[in-house]
Amino acid sequence: MYPLRFRLSKPFIIIALLFLLTACTAGDPQFTQDSPAGFWYGLWHGVIAFISLIIHLFNENVAVYEVSNTGGWYDFGFLLGVIFVWGGSSHVSCKSAVKRKDEQEWEEIGDKVEIKVMRKLKEWSKDEDTTTQDKDWDDVCEKVEAKLKRKIREWAEKD
Repeated sequence: MYPLRFRLSKPFIIIALLFLLTACTAGDPQFTQDSPAGFWYGLWHGVIAFISLIIHLFNENVAVYEVSNTGGWYDFGFLLGVIFVWGGSSHVSCKSAVKRKDEQEWEEIGDKVEIKVMRKLKEWSKDEDTTTQDKDWDDVCEKVEAKLKRKIREWAEKD
């Protein structure tokens, strides 16, 4: 396991990092109308917005958004900071929608291939002069279908 001194110092390290992260939070008296927060502070405040919100619940002196700011550039930085760290997950749903569409297309292709293979097998069986029973034919169909699915799966997994 870890030495005792490391286990005891771990909470202190976490608290120190939390204070470091929130050292330049919004609502700091350093920002005034003469010296407003700009783009870079907006970016930083966006990055720590969630942490600032939690601290704001317990301390009213800490704000999530700096009121004394340069305007559009601060807002742009704040928005980028929030998106980079806490947001921007819309691409996940887009990828999953594309994936579902691809899976649906593959299912349709697989169904069409299966129908064509079954049709050709039935034509082939009619051309042959064999006296097989329906049960035997069903067994052959199941074996061919299983092998075809296995080969298609192997082929698809090569990519």
